[in-house]
Amino acid sequence: MPDSDPPDNHKAKPSEMPKRYGIGMNVLIQVVLALALFVGINRLSYRHYWRWDLSPSQDYTLSQATLNYLSNLSRDVQIYIVFGRDSKVYGEVQSLSEEYRLHGRQRIKIRSIDPVRDIERAEQLKADTGLSLAQNGVLLRCGNNKRFITEEELVIRESGTSTNRQIIEFRGEDAISSALISVVEGRVRRFYYVVGKGSRSDTALSDAYNAALDLGRQQNFEVAQINLSEVSEIPKDADGLLLMGARYDLSEREITMLNDYWKRKRAGLFVMLDPGGETARLAAFLALNGVRPRGDRVLVAESTSTGAKKEFSVQAEFMKEVPFIRHLTSSSITFAGQSESLDLRSDDPALKEQSINVLPLIRASPRFWGETQFLEELPVVDEEDTVPPIYLAASIERGAVADETERADSARMVVVSNSTMLDKQTMLAVNRDFVAAGLNWLMNRESRIGITSKPKRSYRIQLTQRQHELIFWVTSIALPGIVLGFGFMIWAGRRAA
Repeated sequence: MPDSDPPDNHKAKPSEMPKRYGIGMNVLIQVVLALALFVGINRLSYRHYWRWDLSPSQDYTLSQATLNYLSNLSRDVQIYIVFGRDSKVYGEVQSLSEEYRLHGRQRIKIRSIDPVRDIERAEQLKADTGLSLAQNGVLLRCGNNKRFITEEELVIRESGTSTNRQIIEFRGEDAISSALISVVEGRVRRFYYVVGKGSRSDTALSDAYNAALDLGRQQNFEVAQINLSEVSEIPKDADGLLLMGARYDLSEREITMLNDYWKRKRAGLFVMLDPGGETARLAAFLALNGVRPRGDRVLVAESTSTGAKKEFSVQAEFMKEVPFIRHLTSSSITFAGQSESLDLRSDDPALKEQSINVLPLIRASPRFWGETQFLEELPVVDEEDTVPPIYLAASIERGAVADETERADSARMVVVSNSTMLDKQTMLAVNRDFVAAGLNWLMNRESRIGITSKPKRSYRIQLTQRQHELIFWVTSIALPGIVLGFGFMIWAGRRAA
């Protein structure tokens, strides 16, 4: 029997399984790559991310004025948020400060310190700055310059004497931007508040002065009192002069001093007129510069079923053509008390020769007119009266030029035909914003104009008993049940496999 081929005992074997160390190395590489991907994504998202302000009133969006200033910031600034976590505005301050850091071109550094929990860091900051830090606030440092903003400077509370007044507006950007300019500039501007000319009342005089002091703290300028009868000239360091609600006229010598000051290369005047005052010389000075107070009263009068009705409180609007109040044009303003109309000589050739530019700032609603016989029970419009448009405030600029870089050398004036704008009982946020814009314009600080307070709104949801029960069943039964069901399905699938 012939020899047959021996049976092939070498059958093909399946490929050998990777050795144990190969499996381990593969897992290790996967873990390292996963960690690298995780760390890389987190680092990338930490340095490069986007923020969206979805609040209804854009509470955390910086104004264009602040963005312009931050884009030209030339010095490094440290911002310390010294707040307890239980503060009602801590979240707003933290988010707002982050916006400054993001737009500060890496020149702004933020540190948050809770003086209750971070005792060591708080004590070190006290030692470095010499501040007591006895209350919540924001500290800004630039070199040797520092400015501490208290929590109360960041908010506006409702009026009243209660110790638990609610916060109605948050003015964090206004306060922080002002302090930022203060520490970067290193110099505090100065306004002189004219006293010795009387007022409607002692309360009105005190309200106007205290409002000026408060604006000074917020806008980084000092306010010092001056009696023109006791000095020979307006001080050289005056960035502006505040003449608010004077009842008595300036003397010939004082008018000469005022003229000399106005003729300086740089001058600033903020004038609030009292229509009931005897200020003929002051009115003549204003008329020479293009704004003549008419001496009438702006009002509206009508006959009703209950008798004659005469209203002196004036509703008015801001002019859209003037840049430094453009941010207020969406708001309206009310002048309490009495106001007089202003005659603006914008097209006077004599003023053009002196490079004096006059612009209206505030215009009364069309239903108001300037009445000369305002003491009558039911006055009517006649030939002697002033018909709309009725102007209640105007700006005057002497030496204005087209080149913005040269405008720092112009003399500027704001004239308001009402003396109640800063009265504590009637002053609204828009009044304060207008005065702040005017004062910053006088100081040639256009970069500070346009920052307004943000209203704080409280939202309350009313739920019925049925809605309460529905929320309970959804959150306590349905959602946990769905998760439990998915878990059981996965477990059952693995058991079947």
